[in-house]
Amino acid sequence: MSDTVLIFGATSAMALHTARNFAAQHANLALAGRDRQRLEALAEDLKIRGAQQVEIFPGFDAEDETTILKTVEAAWKSLETIRHVLIAYGTLPDQSKAESDAAVLRSAVEVNYFSVAGLCHAVADRMLEQGSGTLSVISSVAGLRGRQSNYVYGSAKGGLNLFLQGLRNRLHPKGIRVLTLLPGFVDTPMTRDVPKGPLFISAEKAGSLIHKAMTRKKADVVYVPGFWRVIMTVIRSIPEPVFKKLKL
Repeated sequence: MSDTVLIFGATSAMALHTARNFAAQHANLALAGRDRQRLEALAEDLKIRGAQQVEIFPGFDAEDETTILKTVEAAWKSLETIRHVLIAYGTLPDQSKAESDAAVLRSAVEVNYFSVAGLCHAVADRMLEQGSGTLSVISSVAGLRGRQSNYVYGSAKGGLNLFLQGLRNRLHPKGIRVLTLLPGFVDTPMTRDVPKGPLFISAEKAGSLIHKAMTRKKADVVYVPGFWRVIMTVIRSIPEPVFKKLKL
């Protein structure tokens, strides 16, 4: 029996490449996103690559709770049982603008934390009803330590990491897996203005690693790629009196 996979933020770079990996395994795919034309184009791409069935759910707005709940309801009504859900959307705000503009700050936290948390609860309710499932969420290593260069984004992701830890603790006894995905630097449209260095990986590589993490069931928290576990262990171990003097 083919896996059924529902992806929120399906046209984002990492989600797209994750979906292609599932398509190669002849999965049934459901794609939620804002833009109908982009979703339709992606659906055709995935069918060519081997997806058994692809459905689209356009009009999904991460800042509109109504569309979040309607999309979850529509997806489960159409597909009945969904084995995997991937939440793959977010924004990278301009840190300097977020420091001076409350609207930018609020939007960053809304999209990267509140929206995702609300969606997780809606998905969890459905998985509890069906008695199984894997909920995977793309967060970020930026949420593991506050740095002056992106602490608004990082704090939202940090809150999300803690939320997912608690949700995992709640759902594990019910047989539902909650997977936290922690990418480092990934070359995507969201990071187009970030200078590229040797720690960057392609969105294609990230998608392959995310697909592997979702299907292997070997961990609750996965770094993308794995070397970020070592990097962040070092960064998190730096004493605060030293860390606050660093230009990070």
